[in-house]
Amino acid sequence: MEERQALMSFAALSQETRLGIVRTLVVAGRGGMAAGAIAEKMGVSASNVSFHLKELERAGLIAQRRESRSIVYNASYDALADIVKFLMEDCCVGHPSVRAPLTGTDDRCCAPSSAAAEGESV
Repeated sequence: MEERQALMSFAALSQETRLGIVRTLVVAGRGGMAAGAIAEKMGVSASNVSFHLKELERAGLIAQRRESRSIVYNASYDALADIVKFLMEDCCVGHPSVRAPLTGTDDRCCAPSSAAAEGESV
């Protein structure tokens, strides 16, 4: 990831509603969520969420697709992984133990929460 793209990504994520949207879409999985459902989940108006979705899409952090009359959004997992890689690529030189929790076999970070495993909203 180039520094310019990283800056766009961080700028997009540095706003509370946008960060919440990305986290919501990550939990929603590859199926994503319709814009109206995102607005309802976030407790903001449709026009407000539309503005934030546009910014996140411009930064490459989410993608959209049309399903019938709805526009469904999903997290761009590759872009989110690139952000993590960008942050970690220089910090670990000479200190591989810093990176171990991210590259080891410990899957705690990706294990479903008890609420998500039971099909509840997270």
